[in-house]
Amino acid sequence: SEGRGEMGRGKIEIKKIENPTNRQVTYSKRRNGIFKKAQELTVLCDAKVSVMMYSKTGKFHHYTSPTTTTKKILDEYQKTLGCDIWSTHYERMQENLKQLKEINSNLRRDIRQRVGKDLNDLSIDELYALEQKMDASIAIVRERKVKNLQERNRSLLLEFEARCELDSQYGVVDNEGDYNSTVAFANGVSNLYAFRLHPSHPNLHDEGGFGMNDLRLA
Repeated sequence: SEGRGEMGRGKIEIKKIENPTNRQVTYSKRRNGIFKKAQELTVLCDAKVSVMMYSKTGKFHHYTSPTTTTKKILDEYQKTLGCDIWSTHYERMQENLKQLKEINSNLRRDIRQRVGKDLNDLSIDELYALEQKMDASIAIVRERKVKNLQERNRSLLLEFEARCELDSQYGVVDNEGDYNSTVAFANGVSNLYAFRLHPSHPNLHDEGGFGMNDLRLA
C-alpha cells in the first residue's frame, strides 16, 4: 500500500500559481475538465447545465447543455430565487437611450440654427455665441479650401513640368527684358508661346500697361 501511495498523484496546495505560463496551462486543463464534467452531467442525468468562465486575460469560455440556453438558465435562476437581474440592466439602457436622444435633439437644433432657423427664441448672448461658432466654421472651411487649391496648383505644376520633359515641342522662355511667357491649352494639347512686347508709344512702359496691338510672337 505504501508503494501505491508513493506512485499516486501528490496533493497540490491550493493557492495562486505565480508563474504566468504555468497558471495559463493549469487554467486550460482544468477548464476543459470542468466542461467535460458538465457534458457528462447533461448526458447521464439529463441535467440543464451552463458554465461560464473568464480567464485572467479576459477570454470568455462557456458551455451550455444542448437542451437549453443560457438565458433560460438565468430565467430559471431568477424564478427560483425570486430576484430580477434584468431590471437594473434595463434601467441603465433606458437612461443611456434618454441621453442619446437628448444629444441627437441638441445636434438637430444646432444644425437648424446654423442655417438660419429657430432663432426667434434665442437671447443676445446665444446669438452672439452662434455667430462665433459660424465664424469658426467659416475659418475652417476657408482654410480647407485654400489647402485644396494649393495642392491642386502643385499637382498641375508637376504635371506640366513632366509634359515639358517628355514633349520636345515645349520650350521655356525666360521672363527677361521685354519677354513674357504664357501657356495655352487647346483641344487637350498644350503649347507654350512667347510674346515680345512692342510698345506703340514710347511712354507706355511708364504708364504700366500694354494693348493687344503691342504683343508680337517672339
